[in-house]
Amino acid sequence: MTAPDPSAAFTPTPIAFDPADPTERRLAFLMEADRLKEIERAGRVAGGRRENSAEHSWHLALYALALGSEAAEGASVDRVIRMLLIHDLVEIDAGDTPFHGEKRADLDAIEDAAAARIFGLLPAAEAGEMLALWREFEAAETPDARFAKALDRMQPVMLNLATGGGTWPDFRVSEQQVLDRCGPPIARGAPGLWPRIRDRIRAYFAARGA
Repeated sequence: MTAPDPSAAFTPTPIAFDPADPTERRLAFLMEADRLKEIERAGRVAGGRRENSAEHSWHLALYALALGSEAAEGASVDRVIRMLLIHDLVEIDAGDTPFHGEKRADLDAIEDAAAARIFGLLPAAEAGEMLALWREFEAAETPDARFAKALDRMQPVMLNLATGGGTWPDFRVSEQQVLDRCGPPIARGAPGLWPRIRDRIRAYFAARGA
């Protein structure tokens, strides 16, 4: 006997929130953030299935917690964790753009509008703080943002290595392309980690005669 599909009879039930109440606005933001769980990424988790963007954000926050001692001087691990937890919320509107895929010409504008909408659900002061933190991550100019970007490049590499190359064969990515695209941000934000990652990338491609 086939088990019933629980999603077949599911009907979403919208929850109304009072925009005049700060706590209600925070709850509205949190419910909107739940939609990030529905955004499927191109990459895979170590078990083989596709990763979603919420899982990616959680995993990066854990990377920052576990690898904080590897950050370049001046980075605040607590602040980096906050940055990583919100960095991909814009994908609720913009969707995932594979790192080795082709980037849409209007993606920056779409993501900026998404950030304004999603963070704008919060009370004004908190919305401004989170929007500024997201923009800091995107600019990758501060020690915190550089470390966050380093981890954002490192985690997919580790998962690709754990899944037989992951998306690299799908996008026909060469060893040099991986090194060129991932190396500089990782080396800049977490210089001690890059040699470990670089050597694993080289070993993967060497084993396949690439």
